[in-house]
Amino acid sequence: MLSVPLPFLAGLVFALTLYRNLKGVEAPGSHRYFFAFLILYALQGVIVGLHFGYGVKALAPVQPVTAAMMPPLAFLAFRALMDERLERPWLHILPPLAAGVAVGFFRDLVDPLLLVIFFGYGIALWRLTLSGGADVMAQASLPRMGPALRAARLTAGLMLFFAVSDAALAVYTDIHGSGHVPLAVTIMNLAAIAAVIVYYFLPDFSPAKALSASSPVEPTEEDGGALSRIKAALEDGELYRSEDLSLAKLARKAKLPAREVSAVINRATGLNVSQFVNDRRVAEACRLLGETERTVIQIMLDVGFSTKSNFNREFRRATGMSPKQWRGEARAAQDGGGKKTRA
Repeated sequence: MLSVPLPFLAGLVFALTLYRNLKGVEAPGSHRYFFAFLILYALQGVIVGLHFGYGVKALAPVQPVTAAMMPPLAFLAFRALMDERLERPWLHILPPLAAGVAVGFFRDLVDPLLLVIFFGYGIALWRLTLSGGADVMAQASLPRMGPALRAARLTAGLMLFFAVSDAALAVYTDIHGSGHVPLAVTIMNLAAIAAVIVYYFLPDFSPAKALSASSPVEPTEEDGGALSRIKAALEDGELYRSEDLSLAKLARKAKLPAREVSAVINRATGLNVSQFVNDRRVAEACRLLGETERTVIQIMLDVGFSTKSNFNREFRRATGMSPKQWRGEARAAQDGGGKKTRA
């Protein structure tokens, strides 16, 4: 009876983690890359498991080609979340084509080529996450920007890990033979699973949260004008109520570059984009709590929040109390004012 290959389990753990972090991310052009990458990653786990775990040698020529396809797909998937169009995406088909040529005609170049592909794309993806802070994930809805950024960094880290570990494995095989390769592959995948699990439970230190520590500065006349346009865009059609509102959508509505929207909000208010929008949502929630009999959940959904935990956290950040406490104090103040009027 065949056991489940460990590389497949590693692929499954990673795929589920990516899915959780990217759930709800609706970005044009990104989904097809993500789905292709996740399917290919799981398939690669099966190929590696069958090749090294069960000696299915027929898969040996396939493995380098499918491996060379994953880094470009991952990069394209996360790159599509930016608010800037990528020129000539078709060029990213060259790495797997080069791997196929190397498998067919230059076997000695396969391992060095894969090292270059994984390491190069790992560095490129990591630099992408550092290039512009939270607005790198401008196409993701505001609550998903942080998780999407974490997913990109996790993917980049795993690319670099597998580049280094595969290179070390290739050198070891050349010197000592392939006798211990299955054990080495097992250790590599256990390390990958451990890294994914640890990263999954780590606190979020993404730029989306770090921006909130900034202190507002006196806005320039130009910043003030841009901030007015952003606020007007939020009010236009009550855009702030949109549950899937993203930085890219807000920027298009304000007719400003996404990066400028993020920078202006941060400089002028000391908040990140998500907090800025949520402050407007909380203000409307406060009005509804005081003036209507709607339930807290109904109000939460009406103003654009999708989860109770996020609503409560942002409401407490903005007001210093829970929605129920705020409603109670608002009602007490109204009753007190009514009594004074009658007196």
